[in-house]
Amino acid sequence: MKLHLGCWHRHIPGWVHVDLCDMPHIDYKSSIDDLSMFDDDSADLIYSSHSFEYFDRQQAAHVLAEWRRVLKPGGTLRLAVPDFDALLKVYAQTGELGRILGPLYGRMEIETEQGPKILYHKTVYNFADLETLLVENGFANVRRYDWQQTIHKDHDDHSQAYFPHMDKENGLLISLNVEATKDV
Repeated sequence: MKLHLGCWHRHIPGWVHVDLCDMPHIDYKSSIDDLSMFDDDSADLIYSSHSFEYFDRQQAAHVLAEWRRVLKPGGTLRLAVPDFDALLKVYAQTGELGRILGPLYGRMEIETEQGPKILYHKTVYNFADLETLLVENGFANVRRYDWQQTIHKDHDDHSQAYFPHMDKENGLLISLNVEATKDV
């Protein structure tokens, strides 16, 4: 089983989709920090693109514990979050705060079964920080991944975010794409 957490409007065929949004392709309309609908050790891969940062630093350990519970031993957690180091480069290059506000604060309005809800990013990460958090929460072999080498590469999402926008050839990747293995 492959879980796509915080999928929003993106549908990857053959995956199980979990999100608060009320959209027809979402299999479980739930917050992605509660995977109680899944058994322990039941997922081979968990993928979450630009949704983990909606949890603050105190919530992050709880979220990772829940995701780790559902992953099979040796399973892969694949995360994409805004890359703070890359955003600093964008700001240094442009001097324009407006260029980085979206990835930093991420205001998003979604439709849920209970009505509209507004979400905001609550934290940012760089590689060293995210690696430490993952290792402290039972993950190993933390590494960056290349979105072009994934099975979901044809489903454009924020793991493919570049500055300038959509310049995937010459732009700066502003998504921190990291995967890790559930430590056995």
